[in-house]
Amino acid sequence: MQKYDVVVIGAGPGGYVAAIRCAQLGLSVACIEGWLDEKGKPALGGTCLNVGCIPSKALLDSSHHYEFLKNDALEHGITASGVSIDVNRMIARKSKVVSILTQGIASLFRKNKIEWLKGHGRLLPDKRVEITPVGDETTEISVVEAEHIIIATGSVPATIPVAEVDQDRIVDSTGALTFNQAPRTLGIIGAGVIGLELGSVWRRLGSEVVILEALDELLPAVDRQIANEAFKTLQKQGLDIRLGAKVTGTGSNNQQVIIHYEDKEGKHQINVDRLVVAVGRKPNTSFLGAKEFGLQLDESGFIQVDDQCRTNKPGVFAIGDVVRGPMLAHKASEEGVMVAELIAGQGGHMNYGIIPWVIYTWPEIAWAGKTEQDLKSDGTAYRVGAFPFIASGRARAMSETGGTVKCLAAADSDRLLGVHIIGPNASELIAEAVIAMAFDGSAEDIARTIHAHPTLAEAMHEAALAVDGRPIHI
Repeated sequence: MQKYDVVVIGAGPGGYVAAIRCAQLGLSVACIEGWLDEKGKPALGGTCLNVGCIPSKALLDSSHHYEFLKNDALEHGITASGVSIDVNRMIARKSKVVSILTQGIASLFRKNKIEWLKGHGRLLPDKRVEITPVGDETTEISVVEAEHIIIATGSVPATIPVAEVDQDRIVDSTGALTFNQAPRTLGIIGAGVIGLELGSVWRRLGSEVVILEALDELLPAVDRQIANEAFKTLQKQGLDIRLGAKVTGTGSNNQQVIIHYEDKEGKHQINVDRLVVAVGRKPNTSFLGAKEFGLQLDESGFIQVDDQCRTNKPGVFAIGDVVRGPMLAHKASEEGVMVAELIAGQGGHMNYGIIPWVIYTWPEIAWAGKTEQDLKSDGTAYRVGAFPFIASGRARAMSETGGTVKCLAAADSDRLLGVHIIGPNASELIAEAVIAMAFDGSAEDIARTIHAHPTLAEAMHEAALAVDGRPIHI
């Protein structure tokens, strides 16, 4: 039986990063991963690289370019005629991007002398793991042993009984990344991150998109001012977002999906060519044997861990989507680094209070820290500074003037408590706020920092100035 210092189960953003960091610290590492790509070949990268973050961003970028040429290029003096979209070629490009990145992880494994065990891992007593091979690998089940185990098995799409996924007419987020043409009509259940992003892709490519959200408000975790602006903007773009709409059943007339839903005005029915179920994700422990192994799970199936991702079993850690906290790739990666350093005897740590979030609609939505509704609920005294992109020279030059940067700072200390952005490249701009908050920075710190001109980042600078009532350009 082969023995390693560390065995990692799962090679998504949490698992493969944990494996690499462990190897950098001089530990012998094996990583178990049983993902099969669209060609049936073993692949690293988990959900994020194969059917999540990366392919969805590839489609978002492609569809954004298409919409620009169709609707916005003329403003820049660019005349584009005969613009069309080849969806199959777009999907092929997406698949190529995925393949390059997953092969890159395999290269990193070889560089760091990490052994990739291609199969599904199941926990056994005495820190052993059973591996059931997948794909064209040997059919022989093997067992390895480890001093430490890191569980990073990620998550899978959640399902609902009223809309059973068949990956034909009714699909989950994975299926919605592989359409060979834009549906004439597309229904989406769920107006969260996944629903809004996928809805944006296919709306840009010509689909009539209806999004049904059971909650009465859009994006409840987002600062209300930013969420309200997002709702108006997305509706204006053509996304038909219906709030307080609870789906009660689905059917078929052999050509379309029939959706039944209820809202405060009564019962309704709509017919769509395709339906996407985007109601969130759930922890993936199906092959793990977690209960038999004795791991403590909560009522939702998440593996219970402490602040340093230790499970109730000594030497066994769990990270990423399979444990508490936001299901975000970068959260999983940083937990992987923390755990690797703890195993190596270093002081790994994680600041869960300032994890950045991003929704890759256009304009993008990004935030970190507390929302204004959080602060009101906590009774925290705070000050607000905001700056609209319409007053930004760079945004004006780009013809991207929609959106706002909003800073929340403590009334007594001026310490940054939260930053919220809707606007162009918000996903990049939020990093400055996270760095400032990581070092307990104040709004004054950002206000006193020189920002290059003309840049979108100046909007952050102005919002920080606005906390003290002294913005320059509004």
